[in-house]
Amino acid sequence: MKILLSAILFSFLTSGCTKQAPMINEPAINQISNPSNGTGNFTYLALGDSYTIGEAVKQTESFPYQLQSLLKNQNINVANPKIIATTGWTTDELQEAIKKENLSGNYSFVTLLIGVNNQYRGYPLTTYKKEFSELLQMAINYAGGNKSRVFVVSIPDWGVTPFGKNSGRNPQTIASEIDNFNAANQEITLAAGINYTNITPASRNATTDISLIADDGLHPSAKMYGQWAEALLRKVAPTLK
Repeated sequence: MKILLSAILFSFLTSGCTKQAPMINEPAINQISNPSNGTGNFTYLALGDSYTIGEAVKQTESFPYQLQSLLKNQNINVANPKIIATTGWTTDELQEAIKKENLSGNYSFVTLLIGVNNQYRGYPLTTYKKEFSELLQMAINYAGGNKSRVFVVSIPDWGVTPFGKNSGRNPQTIASEIDNFNAANQEITLAAGINYTNITPASRNATTDISLIADDGLHPSAKMYGQWAEALLRKVAPTLK
């Protein structure tokens, strides 16, 4: 049972070649999502990794879909999100995937949440800064150059989850490294004049509130994703009205 649980949880952080020796030889279970159903006056591009696809919860419970629903409740008709994300992706892997998609046209707004797998694999912070900056520029381009329509979300702290606590790593070290990565992406984001939503402190509430964690013991639950969507709603809605 313990081996099975580890296999399920580790799908979050194993994709391609890594510096971290893989615990299992199994590919990421969620891939790029290209939903074709659902039309609206506004379009939405969501870029990221497992946190964007909503690993371990229903698609409608992921933060992009919850955000879409909240916007519709305010009579802002947003089409189903165009999601480019896969469990385990780092910044360079997201870059390559975006290029392969050959996206055409602009989107009404774009969200970007990426970096946890860079931290997990022990990739250099300097590399992350460079690649995150490039991804942010991609996001701006897909928003038609309108910086007010781009929304960056900070990296949550996976060290507070049951998986993190049993990973063999020091939760305080994980938290410190996550903070360093977030300090970098926040500085780059704000310097570019882009909206930044810091969900990291709230993600640490999972230390005492297990309802914020999905059944896999690692990823956010629908409840936590709902909190992210609410935080984004306050920033996204005014720009679309």
